Amino acid sequence: MAQVAELIEMDEEQEEQEAQAETPAVKSAAKSKKDITALPGVGAATAEKLNIAGYTTMMSLAVASPGELVEASGITDAAARKLIKAARENMDMGFVSGEDVLKRRELVERISTSAGSLNTLLGGGVETGAITECFGEFGSGKTQIGHTLSVMVQKMDPASIVLYIDTENTFRPERIVQIAKGQGLDPEQILRNVKVARAYNSDHQMLLAERAEEMIAQQGINVKLIVVDSLTAHFRAEFIGRGTLAERQQKLNRHMHNLLRTADTHNVAVYVTNQVMSRPDVFFGDPTAAIGGHVVAHASTYRIYLRKGKKGSRVAKLIDSPNLPEAACAFFVEEGGLKDAA
Repeated sequence: MAQVAELIEMDEEQEEQEAQAETPAVKSAAKSKKDITALPGVGAATAEKLNIAGYTTMMSLAVASPGELVEASGITDAAARKLIKAARENMDMGFVSGEDVLKRRELVERISTSAGSLNTLLGGGVETGAITECFGEFGSGKTQIGHTLSVMVQKMDPASIVLYIDTENTFRPERIVQIAKGQGLDPEQILRNVKVARAYNSDHQMLLAERAEEMIAQQGINVKLIVVDSLTAHFRAEFIGRGTLAERQQKLNRHMHNLLRTADTHNVAVYVTNQVMSRPDVFFGDPTAAIGGHVVAHASTYRIYLRKGKKGSRVAKLIDSPNLPEAACAFFVEEGGLKDAA
């Protein structure tokens, strides 16, 4: 009996030693899935630089480009590529089945525009995880939709935060109050949840978009909507002539992809307004064309062309969507928000 007890005691000691030996590995494996400091070449100093630049998670590193990491942390290009590769391996980023994508799509939410016909046009409302672009001439309702969405997203979820990047000084808190009252909501609470930043040039605008992603990642605030009104105003004013067109399009492309990454990574709806120009070479039909060319067109998930209709109405035409047919609808802009045209 004594020998049996001794053997049992030895087995228990061995199991305890094995458990202690495995614990650091288990902790390291768990840590590697969440903590970027577990990646090769990321020490405390590099991690701090990456955190300041907004790269706080494995996903943010996995979807970054080497150039962005070099600029953010000062590491070499080879080290940046190694870091991105390690993050992608850790995230197990690869091919998934269509069934998995469908399940992921179940997390998508749709923000009501308060107009039933416009909601139907968009398949239920403005979609999270995507960029919705509205372009049209002045007075076509682009900013009004932005104000309305800022209220309606909080009607859907009272804890939602809206980040509003204002480039043309068109944000009006008084309009938010009107729409909130029209929807039976508390105007003061709605205004508290709308965080507004005035962008004074294109670089400032891009910085604010990057800061928005940092706020979501670091502070963990419940951002459901980012509004950029307007997307191209500063780019159009600062880059004049054909000689600067390539540089403008490159910056605009980077800006759009930052917004798209934020939308996709954090399941946030991004609504941008865009200016238009009149094409002199078009003799028949509508000569109106959106600013930004193919760069903005390709980066936007949904594109809506707005124009003025009859009797003060506005007409919205969905001209590009990955899953919805081209269609049009009419609506009115009223004090309490948007209303269907009778």
